[in-house]
Amino acid sequence: MHAVFMSMKCEYYCYKKTRKNNCSKKYEPSDIRLVLFDMDGVLTDTLSSWKFVHDYFGTCNDKSVDDYLRGEIDDAEFIRRDVSLWLKKDKNLTRDKLVSILRDIPLMKGAKDVMFFLKKHNVKTGIVSAGLDVLAERVANILGVDFVFANGILFDEKGFISGEGLVGVRLMYKDEVVRRLASRLGVSLGSIVSVGNSCFDIPMFECSGLGVAFNSEDDCVREAADLCVDGKDLGLIIPFISKYIK
Repeated sequence: MHAVFMSMKCEYYCYKKTRKNNCSKKYEPSDIRLVLFDMDGVLTDTLSSWKFVHDYFGTCNDKSVDDYLRGEIDDAEFIRRDVSLWLKKDKNLTRDKLVSILRDIPLMKGAKDVMFFLKKHNVKTGIVSAGLDVLAERVANILGVDFVFANGILFDEKGFISGEGLVGVRLMYKDEVVRRLASRLGVSLGSIVSVGNSCFDIPMFECSGLGVAFNSEDDCVREAADLCVDGKDLGLIIPFISKYIK
């Protein structure tokens, strides 16, 4: 589903060219109760789980990316087109094969340290990603993440890919997940930290008490965040967020 958005500057694409800020106020950080992480490039050391599979099969979804950014297709169609490219390479693609392909994606350095720190202080954690749910589930199991929101693919009873997608997170509307989970848990938006690296994480920043741009090369992401942490070590965010944890 994703293309190479995360390594590009704002002049290539910014979600703000498609939608406006959906938050009427900025929530001040308070006693942190929940930390939400993007997955690709944040919890995992890969640009995009979708692109990782495309690279495996030697496929390219540039046309779909352009159509999506112009608003000509929605998230479900974006997923459907991606999967159709893979099925042209392997018509018998199964869930197990997809899991096997994604198994080579490593965790980001410091991810385990962050989760250990947050659990020690009874802070809940979540993944909010437009990446593949089969990878998000593996990452959550390894790290002990409490909540997982991601996108997926439907499989038949024998485990073969059907070609249809499951949209759990709309790429440009991650704030929807933040608000829904906050309501479900009964926590204030000010008590939430969101950690991301791309333009599509800005909506999370805008409705969280603290927005952290992690190792982002995108100017608008850095400007939208409350703090920027550079370097491929997620553990570097600990000193910054610890001051908001009682």
